[in-house]
Amino acid sequence: MLYSEKVMDHFRNPRNVGKLDNADGVGEVGNAKCGDIMKIFLKIEEGIITDVKFNTFGCGSAIAASSMATEMIKGRSVEDALTLSNRAVVEALDGLPPHKIHCSVLAEEAVRAAVKDYYDKNGIAYNPKLFKNAHECEHCHL
Repeated sequence: MLYSEKVMDHFRNPRNVGKLDNADGVGEVGNAKCGDIMKIFLKIEEGIITDVKFNTFGCGSAIAASSMATEMIKGRSVEDALTLSNRAVVEALDGLPPHKIHCSVLAEEAVRAAVKDYYDKNGIAYNPKLFKNAHECEHCHL
C-alpha cells in the first residue's frame, strides 16, 4: 500500500476545511507546476491559535498534510506553531511516499506564512530568518 491509513483518513475526512472570515493571519503557498496550493487561516487570541482552517488545491497527500498540520497547531501558541516541521507532519501521518514529501513542506510553509501575516498585521517584531522559504523540491523547482 502506497499511503498509510492516517493519510487516507485525513484525505477522506479532512479536518478544519474552510475559511475563517476576519482571520488574524492568512498564509498561502504553492506552485502551479506541481498543482498544490495551500491556504491556512488562523484565529489567534492572546497568542494562542484558537481556530485554524485550510483550503488546499492539490493531491491527496497535500490535503492530508494540510489537515494534519492544522490539527497539530490548533490550541497551541503562535511560537509553538512556528516549530512545526514537515518531518513532524510526515511522522504524524505515518509517512508519505518520497515523491510526496514536498506536500508536508508546503504545509509547514503555509503555517509559517500565516504566522508571518499575523505578525505583520499586528506590528510584532520577528527574526526574518524564521520565515525563509525552505521549499527546495526537485518536483516543484522552487
